[in-house]
Amino acid sequence: MPAAATELDIEGRKVRVTNLAKVLYPASGFTKAQVIDYYARIADVLLPHLRRRPVTLKRSPDGVDGEFFYEKNAPAHRPPWLKTAPVWSDTRGGEIDYCVLGDQASLVWAANLASLELHPFLHRAPRLTRPESVVFDLDPGPPATIVECGTVALALRKVLAAHGLDCCAKTSGSKGLQVFVPLNTAVTYEKTKPFARRVAERMRESAPQMIVTQMRRALRPGKVFIDWSQNDPHKTTVSVYSLRARPRPTVSTPVTWAEVRKCVRSRDDEMLVFDSAMVLRRVKRRGDLFAPMLTLHQRLPKNL
Repeated sequence: MPAAATELDIEGRKVRVTNLAKVLYPASGFTKAQVIDYYARIADVLLPHLRRRPVTLKRSPDGVDGEFFYEKNAPAHRPPWLKTAPVWSDTRGGEIDYCVLGDQASLVWAANLASLELHPFLHRAPRLTRPESVVFDLDPGPPATIVECGTVALALRKVLAAHGLDCCAKTSGSKGLQVFVPLNTAVTYEKTKPFARRVAERMRESAPQMIVTQMRRALRPGKVFIDWSQNDPHKTTVSVYSLRARPRPTVSTPVTWAEVRKCVRSRDDEMLVFDSAMVLRRVKRRGDLFAPMLTLHQRLPKNL
């Protein structure tokens, strides 16, 4: 791409991209053009996970070292072909029109806004009360790292398997791990959120020296916080394959359980850190490791 600006033709849609030479990740020299290129190239595996999902954009127009903001309302200057979905907001007392990034042109348009991170809901429009999965966000309190998150994730996987549920893991792209339980069956947040809370609290009871389930920072040093509260119709979670606004252009990356076990055994907290180039190579070699989230149908157990 040229350094300044150009207009791209993406599947018949015109997308103007600007300030392409601007460095958005100063520590690595990663430019806006590279952000756009990454999202364009990862689109084939990312888009199935985003289709019909309202998305909050985390925008960093001055790069990862500058100020950022979360944009929920679709910008007024959006192209006419960009899809949106209305979502009721109790705090605002009205509907918010969220962006829906359903094609490569939409992804490139969002990337051009320096939307480094994409945060979709667990549901798809128009079924705004029907989550397609349960998520457990594992966040380490220093000096704990992703290694301790891996230990907790493996234990969580066993608990879920005991109740007939399979699950998938991905890195947060930041410090921790996230465990997703695909459902893709008729269920509401009124069922999934209490389920996630009960599982998390049972795990805390079995390993209080390692696990916390309350958000208070004072409780978290050296432990892994299991955040079950993301299972809510008003909350979003960073998307699989999303870049993160970190010093390096790291990505929220699907990982195998064998990779999680290897990380725990080696105690190498860099083993589950993947940047954009690494992720593109992984996808070319291994395909979409998060594909079961789209196809696996499971029901929550009646009793935990």
